[in-house]
Amino acid sequence: MEYTVQKLAHLADVSARTLRYYDEINLLKPARINSSGYRIYGEHEINQLQQILFYRELGLHLEKIKEIVASPTFDRYKALKEHHLGLLEEKERLNKLIQNVEKTIYAEERNEKMNDKEKFEGFKKELVEENERKYGKEIRQKYGEKEVEHSNQKVLNMTEEQYRELTATEKEMFEKLKKAFEEGDPQSENALRAAELHKKWLLYYWNSYSKEAHKGLGEMYVSDERFKQYYDQHGDGLAEFLRDAIYAYTEMEK
Repeated sequence: MEYTVQKLAHLADVSARTLRYYDEINLLKPARINSSGYRIYGEHEINQLQQILFYRELGLHLEKIKEIVASPTFDRYKALKEHHLGLLEEKERLNKLIQNVEKTIYAEERNEKMNDKEKFEGFKKELVEENERKYGKEIRQKYGEKEVEHSNQKVLNMTEEQYRELTATEKEMFEKLKKAFEEGDPQSENALRAAELHKKWLLYYWNSYSKEAHKGLGEMYVSDERFKQYYDQHGDGLAEFLRDAIYAYTEMEK
């Protein structure tokens, strides 16, 4: 069966504009253009669109998706299996979060006070599992299984006060980083303070600190598309700016 842009957009629950854009950037080309000038999509293109949407749901940048699906070694069956596993992990994460919210509602209805461990258990688990889902493979390859497991356990053992300090540190770090980014100098006072706060934030996860590891993480923020996208959503080029600020900060500490 063949579909025009409008019909495929309706079928896949995306906009026609999205499909036209995918064509423009050579991510999803139509099977052919008919005599009336309409884009026509067939079974192959439908399967490819499905895979694109799967990866988009996982948070991958379009350029990275194009690189994956255009690879001559791309295995659709393997990709579907990996996506299925990712969805099951996301389902488990959401179920735990739902259980935590339900427990909180139950306690509120009975005017009971949940202890800190119960109250934050779901949120801490969500934080660990989201990091694992997004970046687990890369950070395990870079830092090793033991270090990552220690880091995860450190988060799960956080008290309410530590958790609040963690989020406050991250918030302040981004505020300083954005100000420094506007100034345009990765060696400015605000930039160095942002890098210092980034170090403080890291120590909520890491068991020890080294300047080399800190600089290495800054490089990963730029080289890995998912890390880059996370920081660049706050400003195009912010990941690279943070890397430069981290480098300036670690060099200053010599």
